[in-house]
Amino acid sequence: MLLYYSLRGIEWRQIARVVAGAQKPGPLGLAVAVSTGALFLRSFRWRILLNAEGQVAVRTAFWATAAGYFGNNFLPARAGELVRTYMISSRSGLETAYVLATALSERVADAVTLVVISALVLLTLPQPPGWLAAAAKPFAILGLVGALIIAVLPRLESLARTVLERLPLPLGLRARLMGVMEHGLRGIRAFHDARRLLAFLALTLVIWSMDTLFTIIGAAALGLSIPVPVAFLLIAALGLGSALPSTPGYVGIYQFVAVTVLVPFGFSRSDAIAYILVAQALAYVVIGFWGSLGFLQYRRSGAQGQLRAVPTRIR
Repeated sequence: MLLYYSLRGIEWRQIARVVAGAQKPGPLGLAVAVSTGALFLRSFRWRILLNAEGQVAVRTAFWATAAGYFGNNFLPARAGELVRTYMISSRSGLETAYVLATALSERVADAVTLVVISALVLLTLPQPPGWLAAAAKPFAILGLVGALIIAVLPRLESLARTVLERLPLPLGLRARLMGVMEHGLRGIRAFHDARRLLAFLALTLVIWSMDTLFTIIGAAALGLSIPVPVAFLLIAALGLGSALPSTPGYVGIYQFVAVTVLVPFGFSRSDAIAYILVAQALAYVVIGFWGSLGFLQYRRSGAQGQLRAVPTRIR
């Protein structure tokens, strides 16, 4: 439905002309380099949370992150989060519930950041067009609510324990739920260390600034000019859209977001679709390349671990 709405009334010849104009390898290569750098920083940022309970190597976090993002491009309902969780927990010894909690908390923190970015951009624009004019305050409120959830939820552990203890559950199931809850809250509590939180927030700002730079460079490669505030607003909307369960590759959602955000700022629907198609293609190349290598490295490390274990068993 979203894809149908986004493609309705566009001029395919105009899209072909715009896409055909992206023949200079320089801007596209720079966009790929920026996207790769942002992917690495995302893995390094996640490692900050993971290391609150153990030691995860930089390369391990990077390969798992790349494989997880690769999985999100092809699996429904953001199942790539489970992929990267399994890869980390199986190689680091960290509890699966804890790793998953850090991954999901990272997503919540990103959503809060993007909502705040959207609110700030909309508040600084002199005359936000269309529906965007009324969106600033609700976005700011949502961002505050998300931050409060991260801050308050771990402090409700005793209450959650009391509720679980009073539920008529088998002892084994109750103990398992208690363990999952404990590890999950510890994953969220990783944000409660001041130095860790500051490092996470600093990297978050750099990451989304790099994504904004990717947007501007990618548009310039097509002969389009996206102003910095509009680029921030676009990547915020795309980020929030990708945080929702969706079709593999976010097909439909990205097209809908591009048209919804760019058209009110004077872009034609055809130009918006042309840009987002090229941006998605570049993202698929980057994520596909590093994600495939991530799966390969995971298999290699597993095989090497089995080979090292053989002499031990023989002895």
